[in-house]
Amino acid sequence: MSTDAAQLSVGGFEVEVVRKPIKNLHLGVYPPHGRVRVAAPLEMGDEAVRLAVVTRLAWIKRQQAKFAAQPRQSERRYVSGETHFFLGQRYRLNLIEGARAGQVRVRNSKTIDLHVRNDSDLAIRERVFLDWYRRELRARARPLMERWAAEYGIAMPNWGIKRMKTKWGTCNIEARRVWLNLELIKKPPQCLEYVIVHELAHFFERNHTEQFVALLDRMLPHWRIVRDELNAEPLAHDDWST
Repeated sequence: MSTDAAQLSVGGFEVEVVRKPIKNLHLGVYPPHGRVRVAAPLEMGDEAVRLAVVTRLAWIKRQQAKFAAQPRQSERRYVSGETHFFLGQRYRLNLIEGARAGQVRVRNSKTIDLHVRNDSDLAIRERVFLDWYRRELRARARPLMERWAAEYGIAMPNWGIKRMKTKWGTCNIEARRVWLNLELIKKPPQCLEYVIVHELAHFFERNHTEQFVALLDRMLPHWRIVRDELNAEPLAHDDWST
């Protein structure tokens, strides 16, 4: 699919404009800083795009204000007493240096134990913790991916997990590959299911058309509630520059 990207300045905002072979203009505001992005039909000129953005300036400002007010996690050092999130719950980290190196264990409803070798530096502690996150997300995503591929009546796509700056998930239709954001392991379980249902819907509708929304309504009627819950969750410290 051919696209044409450009930048426009509208009402004091820098707007990313991506032109695609679509029928209607789509405007979005994305975390963490309220980046404004427009997907426009190939034949739509800059002035038409500018007018569409101007008519929604008040809405754009409201969305950006929401992101500015959204709680953010502090920089992670992976030391005892630090707060970490897992499946939508807040935990205190307990760093244990010794023989059981390279392990992470949820001790109870309040504490996660991180086992590392003596004198492990930040990079090692982070790698051990993120590897655990990745294993946990994969274990939870696999049955959901299998279930929803069957619900949609499609072959199981290739899928993987990676850290992404602006999207909870992506779907490459041609490659038949879905990527899930590692950050989803921090969120309530229903958020992971919503993202999987959303991304698999793209195998039927490439863009967020009325048909795409109708498909989500049919497959997961409460998807809007879960989407809003996901977007209200604390943002990572990382400077994510969806």
